[in-house]
Amino acid sequence: MHGFKLLDRFKSTQVHALSPQDSNPCSRGKLSKCKFTNTGSVAQALLPCGLPTTELLEPSIDSYLKPIDYVESLAEIYRRLNTCSQTDKSLLCIEQFSILRGLGDPKLLRRCLCAARQYAIDVHSKVVLSAWLRFERREDEFIGVSSKDCSGYILECPMAALVSGYDPNSIYDHCQCGQDNLEAVDNQILIGNEGSSLEEDSDVSFCIGDELVHCVRFKIASLSSPFKAMLYGSFVESRRDKIDFSKIGISVKGMRAVQVYSRTGRVDLFCPEIVLELLSFANRFCCEELKCACDAHLASLVCGTEDALILIDHGLEERANLLVASCLQVFLRELPNSLYNHKVMSVFCNSEARERLAMLGHASFLLYYFLSQVAMEENMASNAAVMLLEGLEEFATEKWQKALTLHQLGCVMLERKEYKGAQFYFEAAVEAGHVYSLAGVARTKYKQGQQYSAFRLMNSLIFKHKPVGWMYQERSLYGVGQEKIMDMNTATELDPTLSFPYKFRAVMKVEEKQIRAAITEIDKIIGFKLSPDCLELRAWFFIALEDFESALRDIRALLTLEPKYMMFHGRVSGDHLVELLSHRIRLWSLADCWMQLYERWSSVDDIGSLAVLHQMLSNDPAKSLLWFRQSLLLLRLNCQKAAMRCLRLARNHTSSVHERLIYEGWLLFDSGHREEALSRAEKSISIQRSFEAFFLMAYTLADTNLDPESSSTVIQLLEEALRCPSDGLRKGQALNNLGSIYVDCGKLDQAADCYMNALNIKHTRAHQGLARVYHLKNQRKAAFDEMTKLIEKAHGSASAYEKRSEYCDREKAKDDLNMATQLDPLRTYPYRYRAAVLMDDQKETEALEELTKAIAFKPELQMLHLRAAFYESMGDKTSARQDCEAALCLDQNHTDTLNLYNRTQDQATRSI
Repeated sequence: MHGFKLLDRFKSTQVHALSPQDSNPCSRGKLSKCKFTNTGSVAQALLPCGLPTTELLEPSIDSYLKPIDYVESLAEIYRRLNTCSQTDKSLLCIEQFSILRGLGDPKLLRRCLCAARQYAIDVHSKVVLSAWLRFERREDEFIGVSSKDCSGYILECPMAALVSGYDPNSIYDHCQCGQDNLEAVDNQILIGNEGSSLEEDSDVSFCIGDELVHCVRFKIASLSSPFKAMLYGSFVESRRDKIDFSKIGISVKGMRAVQVYSRTGRVDLFCPEIVLELLSFANRFCCEELKCACDAHLASLVCGTEDALILIDHGLEERANLLVASCLQVFLRELPNSLYNHKVMSVFCNSEARERLAMLGHASFLLYYFLSQVAMEENMASNAAVMLLEGLEEFATEKWQKALTLHQLGCVMLERKEYKGAQFYFEAAVEAGHVYSLAGVARTKYKQGQQYSAFRLMNSLIFKHKPVGWMYQERSLYGVGQEKIMDMNTATELDPTLSFPYKFRAVMKVEEKQIRAAITEIDKIIGFKLSPDCLELRAWFFIALEDFESALRDIRALLTLEPKYMMFHGRVSGDHLVELLSHRIRLWSLADCWMQLYERWSSVDDIGSLAVLHQMLSNDPAKSLLWFRQSLLLLRLNCQKAAMRCLRLARNHTSSVHERLIYEGWLLFDSGHREEALSRAEKSISIQRSFEAFFLMAYTLADTNLDPESSSTVIQLLEEALRCPSDGLRKGQALNNLGSIYVDCGKLDQAADCYMNALNIKHTRAHQGLARVYHLKNQRKAAFDEMTKLIEKAHGSASAYEKRSEYCDREKAKDDLNMATQLDPLRTYPYRYRAAVLMDDQKETEALEELTKAIAFKPELQMLHLRAAFYESMGDKTSARQDCEAALCLDQNHTDTLNLYNRTQDQATRSI
């Protein structure tokens, strides 16, 4: 009935109550560009546009696949992965990647790409996937690293990618790069020795102009069937000692190279021009082995973009598969820079070039998927994004591929303000089965002044499907009055991770002159989901209050996430606004900065700590230590992409080899290469003993399940780290980690000493470890009090409330977990605890509902496993199996879920 009342209100008012925004649409992920309230204070100079109004705020349309029911989609993918043929598995992993993109977990996505590479069979797929994995690590940003450099593993090795075949078990092995360079001298000696006897047994000569090239007839005949027929068949050449090759199209040097190859089987000592001649000659006379040798050798010579641009035309002309693959590999491993080279783009975007690539099997959905994602990430509205997506559309064959391509074309057209084109593509995506694209259809209608039609479309969608948060969020854009607010609130209730409703409610409070309340509202999402647009909005509010210090803090923190962020709708750079605000507050000296960093780090003020580090880096941008510290904070805030960028900058800026090895080790650790990370740490220690090298080694070893011997090694490494020079911030972390290992080993007194020492140097998080020690000593009250101290120091810490719940009675635990959910709805333990309590109380329906409401916006492994167990206990084997399959799609090796899944499968088999 709520929807029908709103329809009546539309009928009684003007359809275009809100003007179309074609002239000034809001840019993607930011606020709109027009209609602001005036501030009328000294802050006016810093708010040239005033404050934003709610009228033109709007969320972006997500550019990835967004299933209505994630659990069902994940379960289906898992079933298909288990039953598909080996040849289909790689592309199915890419489909899995596409669906999981909406969950925003970089490690999960990398795992999908690794699996796709693992099961790839053909050279083309291996080349694309190896380059994609490299791009995800953004190795292009490393100083001193070329596109053909190898990480040391087959997974991303450029040479291993050029080897066709299926060998999934070797993918994580070390490659052979660097071990095959000893043959050149031997080859030269071999060729030299052969050269002395080249003409001794010649029995046929080939005339090219006035020159003769002496050859051995049977060796030339063995190059191909046509030569065998020519030299030993019924042709006149079989009876001649001299054969005229003047019109064949090969030079004298080229023919001599043919003669040398016929005797030695090698082409690797000829210059590239001669090898290209040999390649053309091999094609003309069907010399397959010679062609393969030329193809492989030329492929090995492609080192950079210029080489690739020259050689790819020859490769396409001569149908040299490996050469074309090697050229493509360079273009792909140079991304995103390749997007700005018009010659490279013509290879991918020119229809004739694309057709030639396709004829060799080097134009595919996979290739254009990778290219288009990079282009969209660089600039959503660029011509490159459009052209590459059009290429993607050409190669989309499966239903999900068409849906994805059409939806992304709709998103790009929407960003380019081409609303009719966007509507066309969104509608086509809906036809292909992607329901979420209806949000794009509604938005484009709204942009074209059809607000009522947009509302009606979203209203129909809500009635037809089980509602999810984004449906109400989208409908709220087209509603009016109190109904709009109700839809916003419902969207937050169904999916508290959606940022737009918080932003809208905050700006609405600003319009009501309640700026403090607006800050409180936007704080709710900043507390658990840090994003540049929300930090920007809060900075605006602080400027309006003339709280310039807080505004500057937020802008500095924002710039650590996106260094080139443009404030005020793209009108003012963040760095410029920092400069303007800096004139209105007292600037800190370097000593002040260290003191502030220590203070904020100790009070678990991560955003404040980021801001201090940003100021320190603005004064000393080459300080690698500061970039490293920034990466640690960003990881804590779950901003992995920005954290990895800071780690790369730390690696690039360091002047010492032992420090560079440490930063490379952390980068390798975060991409799953633990052995290589350990190796980097050991090399660093061999050069210079340092806190960070020992800490990296200890952390990497402790990341796996520790046996007593490994635990002892980790303890020794952390003790060595503590003996090395470092500051209190890092030593506090090391003491905290050492305490944790001692607890795991049952050495509670030593653990307590570590935590107390950490607290003495203001490592506030050590309260949590000390509370655990008290709990294990059956001192529950002391444990509760210790966590209360942490809560008092770390304001708004959801994890602290969650942990304290373990040390109190059920009612108090319930209050703490409710507070944890309120502060951070993404934490899953509170949902699981409440569901388990309800299940114990035999409230099965309520227990399932508790888990289901969280799974709807965060389909997480542990929650899916628990719900599957609940379903099994209730006798609903079908639902239990589906939840198990969805969980295993997230982690196929999760032992408890595998056992539960196998059990439900056995029960289903026995019941047949």
